Amino acid sequence: MSTPAITKEVIQFLDRLKKNNNREWFAAHKKEFKSIELDVKQFYGQLMDELNTHDEIEKLKMFRIYRDVRFSKDKSPYQHHFAGSFSRSGARLRGGYYLRIRPGGESFMACGFWQPEKEDLYRIRKELELDATEFRSVINEKRFKSAWGELQGEELKTAPKGFDKEHEDIDLLRKKGYIFTHEFSDKEVVSPSFFTEVSERFQVIRPFFDLMSDILTTNLNGESLLGK
Repeated sequence: MSTPAITKEVIQFLDRLKKNNNREWFAAHKKEFKSIELDVKQFYGQLMDELNTHDEIEKLKMFRIYRDVRFSKDKSPYQHHFAGSFSRSGARLRGGYYLRIRPGGESFMACGFWQPEKEDLYRIRKELELDATEFRSVINEKRFKSAWGELQGEELKTAPKGFDKEHEDIDLLRKKGYIFTHEFSDKEVVSPSFFTEVSERFQVIRPFFDLMSDILTTNLNGESLLGK
């Protein structure tokens, strides 16, 4: 069985859509879009199957091509990318996977905790305030660092309320989210190795997910919060 792939036709169509982002052009090319969309959805579906060989995935969400322009200055009616997110199963497995395909070197994959709920963010910060040693050990591990680089996420300009601005781990405490990203060129996206590379990078994130899941399902004494 051949390895799933994103074809050059996908990138080329999205590039043309970017340059012709209007309802008339899209209507004239709707049949072509539907064929390409089906191929892309199959790619994401097979990626979900692959993720389930080393994780437990509850749901794949494919994002719609149609933009909500009601509150946007940009009135372009369509996204010029395909994107999907993979949710892990159950309350004990936290974190999520994301992959976007967009021409012009704007494709990327991401993992982690983007805009976590207030209670989750506070729990993470309290853990890091107590001891960030294990967290830093996980994200600085050689293979992890090679696959994902530096921790990303929006930051506060100062310490969050109730936290010491002079804390030795203030760089982590100021984070409003805890995510990792990796970008791809168009050439990399259409490469036969793209599927495997995405899967392997997702697999490397697991120690981070395991640690964060443990933090978010226990209190500061390490007692389980599940079932309460």
